[in-house]
Amino acid sequence: MSSIVHIALSKGRILEESLPLLARAGIEPAEDPETSRKLVLDSRDPDVKLIIIRAADVPTYVQYGAADLGFAGKDVLMESDGDDLYELLDLKLAHCRMIVAEPDRLAARDDPRNWTRLRIATKYVKTTRQHFAAKGIQTDIIKLYGSMELAPLVGLSDRIVDLVHTGRTLAANGLVEVEHIADISARLVANRASLKMKHAAVRALVQRLAQAVQ
Repeated sequence: MSSIVHIALSKGRILEESLPLLARAGIEPAEDPETSRKLVLDSRDPDVKLIIIRAADVPTYVQYGAADLGFAGKDVLMESDGDDLYELLDLKLAHCRMIVAEPDRLAARDDPRNWTRLRIATKYVKTTRQHFAAKGIQTDIIKLYGSMELAPLVGLSDRIVDLVHTGRTLAANGLVEVEHIADISARLVANRASLKMKHAAVRALVQRLAQAVQ
């Protein structure tokens, strides 16, 4: 079996923030991933290749062994069903938080302690359902893929569950954060079989990444 380690990276903010971390670990792409059309990139370390994919696909590629390691947001991992994934390291990248938000006119007279049934728009269906089920609150969940802030403005939902970084988009659309669900950051995940079959190579790389995080 080849000892080359494949790392799955998600496009967007995680990729942008990952590149300096990878460089500190001695891993630099041979081509600029932001401009290259290649989806599998060589790195200047001949034993490491980078796979550039959508954020939601990272757990799948790692779970099925198409990638040995992956950088994935905790929000994506919370939604996945990856039984063959090991979460090894908080990479301390792409910090944000998952929250419940509602229109400020509603929040002025609302008390989350009195919630019994909510109509929520979110792309985080599994996490939302589990969060409120644990509190005994029934939910009608509407799955959306973008522009979550629009849903309460047009009456599609009463509230949203979404990620926020600064909160400026919420404020611009008359929404306020009313409940915190989880702190989110990028995590390093590994394929279970790769940890056994490529043990030395994977563990050495994980150690380099851990040192780079520090």
